[in-house]
Amino acid sequence: MKFLIIALVILVTISVFRYFRQRGFLKTLTEAQFIEGYRKAQLIDVREPQEFKNGHILGARNIPLSQLKHRLVELRKDKPVYLYGQSEFRSARAAQILHKNGYQNLNQLKGGFKKWTGKVKR
Repeated sequence: MKFLIIALVILVTISVFRYFRQRGFLKTLTEAQFIEGYRKAQLIDVREPQEFKNGHILGARNIPLSQLKHRLVELRKDKPVYLYGQSEFRSARAAQILHKNGYQNLNQLKGGFKKWTGKVKR
């Protein structure tokens, strides 16, 4: 029981640390803020291809999180990157990978695609 409590405390501490560290390099934008800037940026859908085919934000490119490390050459470091997944989990993970590889202007859609009410291509 004592081991479980210690493990839980460590897990929570690591999660809190990652959250605050990530806030330093990843901006979470409301839908209105996202719409305002994504046309001048690299709009990346980090969901899997089947999810992308079922509907995505107009103008988005599909670079699944599972392929991101191998497809970094497709993204420019000098332009903002706007990321979204189904929720915020995959886009946050993608931002960590991009940040580690020298990308600076990283943004994600608050609530992800499931909260998106704008134009969608099916």
